[in-house]
Amino acid sequence: MSVVDRLGEGDMPFSSLSDPADLARAYAALEAVWNEVKNSIAESEHENERTRISYLVAGFAPLALDEEDLKQNVLLHYRHREAA
Repeated sequence: MSVVDRLGEGDMPFSSLSDPADLARAYAALEAVWNEVKNSIAESEHENERTRISYLVAGFAPLALDEEDLKQNVLLHYRHREAA
């Protein structure tokens, strides 16, 4: 199942990203973050948390230097919120 299928085409968090390179970086970072955190999330919360992470990725994407920077910023923000 693709990211588009999971998030729904009409309400894509990445709709503000128009550059193909930015979109590719955002999708790759979403997958990387999700793969790092999904095992620590109750399965019943997977859909909600993946969507929340996708919005974090979209918000941080314009500020990121590269995919790794984007991933690290999202993970830092996500984990900080979870610890609070």
